Amino acid sequence: MKQVLVTGGAGFIGSHVAQSLLRSGYGVVVLDDLSGGYIENLPEGCTFVQGSITDHRLIDRLFTEHRFSFVFHLAAYAAEGLSHFIKRFNYENNLIGSINLINASVNSGTVECFIFTSSIAVYGGNQVPMTESLVPQPEDPYGIAKYAVEQDLCEALKMFGLNHVIFRPHNVYGENQNIGDPYRNVIGIFMRQILQGKPLTIFGDGQQMRAFSYIEDVAPIIVASAERPNTWNEVYNIWADQPWTVLDLATQVCRAMGQAKPDLFHAAARDEVQIAYSSHDKVKRVFGDLIKNVPLDVGIDKMAAWVKRNPIRSGQRFKNIEVAKNMPPVWLSLAD
Repeated sequence: MKQVLVTGGAGFIGSHVAQSLLRSGYGVVVLDDLSGGYIENLPEGCTFVQGSITDHRLIDRLFTEHRFSFVFHLAAYAAEGLSHFIKRFNYENNLIGSINLINASVNSGTVECFIFTSSIAVYGGNQVPMTESLVPQPEDPYGIAKYAVEQDLCEALKMFGLNHVIFRPHNVYGENQNIGDPYRNVIGIFMRQILQGKPLTIFGDGQQMRAFSYIEDVAPIIVASAERPNTWNEVYNIWADQPWTVLDLATQVCRAMGQAKPDLFHAAARDEVQIAYSSHDKVKRVFGDLIKNVPLDVGIDKMAAWVKRNPIRSGQRFKNIEVAKNMPPVWLSLAD
């Protein structure tokens, strides 16, 4: 039985990936520090290790003990907007932690492929739809960290022969998502605010455009890449094709949650990319047999049904903001 490591496997995407890997017959070791994931997300049959990817001694020990064939690296703190104000935390977790895994993968001699979930944040404000052929120009520390890891993986291929697959997902949502985090996952934030009887927070006029990716369109493709060597050493955008404004999204979430009319609070606009969505022609050519293309209303309905069955779980609030200058007041108040 091949052994695989899933970092962030108690989190949202990671738990779906770990479950799918178990069904496919792999031995799965999940590493998670539970800062954003939950024990109850862990699939039955996995080996759970509580710890951080920033602990290089722990990482080295796990690779020695389990001799992993594949690494699925999904651990990150994916609060893109907040990353401006937590630079050190961002780079330690999203960059240095990733390098610890790459080093261990090279040194182990057993890793066939390193599968990394990057982000469309690497593109920055380039033209849309964003294609893999564009030269990334990230505009925030989160995107910078993700792109740095991508570049290091390319170096590790040339220098050490470590194969990789880089996925650039965006705005993934669905069951098991942490809706208690006030800084990320806008669909989850909206659902939590509705359950709490609060207005939905919209930064600026709400005309920002994003595409929202249901988990069932993302996790199967990530898992399948391990056993498809013809897909290795490439970058793929995943998923969805149809962009929506944040205002349109708010209407969809309210409908699914049973609220007739959105109650909105327009906060001051943030410094963020206004329009961000990707082309998926490449992933369609290579993984076309796995694509489900779940419509936004269907995916939100499924997530809303899950949210209504599960109580709101506590989310992480940063109490040690590193740079407070120009931080949105609605966020700064959360750090008090």
